[in-house]
Amino acid sequence: QTNDDTPPIDTKSRFGNPAFRDFYTTCEQNLPTWLAGIVPTGHIEQVSTYLCESFGNRRRIDYGTGHELNFIAFLLCLHKLKIITPSDFPALVIHVFYKYISVMRGLQMTYWLEPAGSQGVWGLDDFHFLPFLFGSGQLRTHKHLKPKSIHNKEILEEFSPSYMYFECVRFVMSIKTGSLRWHSPMIDDISGAKSWEKVNLGLFKMFRVEVIGKLPIMQHFMFGTLIEFTGSAPEQTDCGDGCGDHGHVFAFGQEFPDCCGIKVPSAAAAAAVQSDDKFAKPRDVFTRPIPFD
Repeated sequence: QTNDDTPPIDTKSRFGNPAFRDFYTTCEQNLPTWLAGIVPTGHIEQVSTYLCESFGNRRRIDYGTGHELNFIAFLLCLHKLKIITPSDFPALVIHVFYKYISVMRGLQMTYWLEPAGSQGVWGLDDFHFLPFLFGSGQLRTHKHLKPKSIHNKEILEEFSPSYMYFECVRFVMSIKTGSLRWHSPMIDDISGAKSWEKVNLGLFKMFRVEVIGKLPIMQHFMFGTLIEFTGSAPEQTDCGDGCGDHGHVFAFGQEFPDCCGIKVPSAAAAAAVQSDDKFAKPRDVFTRPIPFD
């Protein structure tokens, strides 16, 4: 509803729409109230911060796997507070997390959120990783659908409403032209695996190494009493990219990592840009697929 109440600003720019900052501010101000009936008073600030951060970065107007991770942190906080239990986990993935991805697709199309880290380098598409991981888990025991099935357009269209992995691939194919190998080589490579179990295990390992294990992502992650950090204190330095007010922890040899990258418009933004004498209109993003190059 907040998305609907905060329309994008007409602009000729293909980069992130500044109306997203108004959306973010509205969420930041109202989330403590929205969560008041669910989360204990003493933990509302921490829990609402994780949820607000899961929508993207207000200053840079971008989104990436680090923001996606914040939504998992939000759910973890609810688990630690015993608001959700292990018996809820399947429904959290299939319904709650999938709804979150749907909301984020809407925000990405409305405000043209830019891929965090220049090109969404840690994501399997420009923004996300976890729906591929959870989606492959959803298919682990399927007897007929195989990883290579993503290359069959009829299968992709028929099963994308029911299976998260197929929907993610379908979305990528809907906004980019050319073959999957050309514009999404990692997804194409994964399709060569013999089983979904191998895909799922491989993505788990990849997530730990390429997302949780990457300094440019985790240096922006916030810790508190619910999700604690044990280690050295952060060095309060400014990377110059306007990536937030919290400090950065730099590893040796990475004193000035390119954590936020250069501004790159999203595929949705590029697809929606119209002629030079007209304003680009966010939300009208599927006028045509865009070529990878």
